Amino acid sequence: MSSPFEERSGVVPCGTPWGRWYQTLEEVFIEVRVPPGTRAKDVRCSLQSRHIALAVRGQELLQGKLFDSTVTDEGTWTLEDRQLIRIVLMKTNRDAGNCWTSLLENEYAADPWVQDQMQRKLTLERFQRENPGFDFSGAEISGNYSKGGPDFSSLEK
Repeated sequence: MSSPFEERSGVVPCGTPWGRWYQTLEEVFIEVRVPPGTRAKDVRCSLQSRHIALAVRGQELLQGKLFDSTVTDEGTWTLEDRQLIRIVLMKTNRDAGNCWTSLLENEYAADPWVQDQMQRKLTLERFQRENPGFDFSGAEISGNYSKGGPDFSSLEK
């Protein structure tokens, strides 16, 4: 079985003061740097459909209303190497036109260039899904790719 699209094509990260976030068609990934030696019992993480809260050793690192809704019972967090918290959220709306422009409603927005790169990547990921025999991971795209690109589903094969 081939590796997932994002592993072959890389990610388009949006840097933040605490780490970074990035997205695929289906998921939003959040990576938060924490003090070395952090233990799982030091972490308090609440993942809800439209809200996130993360605190380490009583210090709030991330909290607010998410840009869009997620599937509450499919969100997870892990502590890696006792210095990185990785949160994975499953998007409710999983089409290429649903490119989050920011992690929270009014915070951690991607700058215009990063936003453009995120939208390009999600459009290519959509094309990959629609055409599983082709590898789009190294492809470039130009033209109309905003909102997921053109819809070819009505064309005859």
